[in-house]
Amino acid sequence: MIISASRRTDIPAFYSEWFWRRLQEGYVLVRNPMNIHRVSKVLLNKQVVDGIVFWTKNPRPMFERLHMLDDYAYYFQYTLNPYGRMLEKNLPPLEQCVQTFRELSRFIGPGRVIWRYDPVILTGEITLQYHLEQFARLADKLAGYTRCCVFSFVDFYSKAQRNLRGVGAREIIWKEKLYLAEQLARMAVQYDLQLASCAEDMDLSHFGIRPSRCIDGELLASINGRVLRVEKDKNQRHSCGCAASVDIGAYNTCGHGCLYCYANYSRPVVEKNIALYDPASPLLCSKLTTEDVVVEKKAASLAVLEKPLF
Repeated sequence: MIISASRRTDIPAFYSEWFWRRLQEGYVLVRNPMNIHRVSKVLLNKQVVDGIVFWTKNPRPMFERLHMLDDYAYYFQYTLNPYGRMLEKNLPPLEQCVQTFRELSRFIGPGRVIWRYDPVILTGEITLQYHLEQFARLADKLAGYTRCCVFSFVDFYSKAQRNLRGVGAREIIWKEKLYLAEQLARMAVQYDLQLASCAEDMDLSHFGIRPSRCIDGELLASINGRVLRVEKDKNQRHSCGCAASVDIGAYNTCGHGCLYCYANYSRPVVEKNIALYDPASPLLCSKLTTEDVVVEKKAASLAVLEKPLF
């Protein structure tokens, strides 16, 4: 089983204490987003967890206890964008985020810190040329600290559309996508980066850009030193290449306040949920009620037992 921590919120930035407690106790409770009173008990012991993928914009709160992950295969999807407070309201300054990225890479190695330049947004001020300049600047600072960069073009999700339109964001036309992809690919070669696209319905292989697998079974297998039998995640978009995983986060709990976010539906709801945060609770930003039904999720390792040669 692969754990995603998490597409729904930034666990490393805001809920690392909760995560460490969950790891020590060996399980986590997760509400079903489509049926909030159905709760899954997800085991976190190393016998069934083949890997953990962290999604974050600020993993620094985890640094002091990364040793607790020594028995697990894991890596980080680390988003670094050049937008500042206009689009990413509550993030630390970009230079500080770059420094954090480099420190994390020194701790765990460049192969386990994936740079996400994501999503690519165009406004009157954020132009194609702006992206080319800023990508080059960031790539120069991250050279040697990561081996892969994943990018995607912004999707105007209904939950974020009003926020995006409010800052003048517009649809990116096909020609612009091709131009930017080609230019980013050329720069990536200069900085020894493998460029990958996330869930894009367009073939960019002629630029040397491969489709990404953000939940990457092969990467986890290489970290694990074991062969993993993974399946494609059927709950994601058709163009998503991710392996199946179990997400332990909760929507409407991220404090970054990014205007393009699909995981926060309502700021008042986010504030209400964050106020419920209790590091000792098995549920993130929530408490069990008498209406809840808890069912233990079936869990098994994906590792393939290799047959002896003789």
